[in-house]
Amino acid sequence: MSRAYPAPAKLNLMLRVVGQRADGYHELQTVFQFIDLHDTLYFESLPPGSIHRTGGPAGVAETADLTVRAAQKLLTESNVREGVHIHIDKQLPLGGGIGGGSSDAATTLLALNQLWNLGFSRTELMAMGVSLGADVPVFLFGQSAWGEGIGERLVAMPELPEAHYVLLHPGVSVATREIFAAPELTRQHAPITISAFLDGVTENTLETTVRRRYPGIDRALDWLQAQGLHHARLTGSGACCFALASDAQSAQQIVATVPKPWRAWAVRGCNRHPLHDLVRDTLF
Repeated sequence: MSRAYPAPAKLNLMLRVVGQRADGYHELQTVFQFIDLHDTLYFESLPPGSIHRTGGPAGVAETADLTVRAAQKLLTESNVREGVHIHIDKQLPLGGGIGGGSSDAATTLLALNQLWNLGFSRTELMAMGVSLGADVPVFLFGQSAWGEGIGERLVAMPELPEAHYVLLHPGVSVATREIFAAPELTRQHAPITISAFLDGVTENTLETTVRRRYPGIDRALDWLQAQGLHHARLTGSGACCFALASDAQSAQQIVATVPKPWRAWAVRGCNRHPLHDLVRDTLF
């Protein structure tokens, strides 16, 4: 197999629902930052037309896996004759709101674009990525970013603090479609500016609905807040929650006390995707 290709998780440091489109999708404002927790993907050449995946998320069939769909997308767009075996060492929880499947898909596009010598630009890969999922483009964009639209219109925010966080998964999986379809969800929050976010407007407007529907997440957020951590928040539509720690040691100490069966990690924010330099163009 080839060398390891990381697929990092992301946090939504802020998320606001500011409208709903005629096609049913919601207009968002959000801030993405990568963290140093990741899946690892490996790629091995197979005969043309053969695409297989091993490892990966339990219960997700190969044909439904975003990495397989990403590889197929590259073959369709490039008209090359290649095959690939994709192995995923899965560390990121499924349905966690940290972009695990989307990140795996983006890493597949980045790696195979290099391994197959396709030469697609970052902009072209991002256009392919959005057809796979709204969170895929930011992992191809390669930097922490302000996002609008469904999350695909991105502006780089390279100077965000690369802070330490406690990331907690309370052992439930959130159905994102359910949250966005919830009748009690407020869909018309007033838009904010980047300056307002930097001044401390960091609310996730999905959180109230998620707390009501998922008591385990409600308890997890309260638990994080009770540890003296700052700004405990939901990322995406959940189920993962996170809170700012003062330093790495403090984060690790709190992770060691997380009650079972919850899972937790001490993580650090990262403003640059580890595979950023696989694609060089004038986007930035």
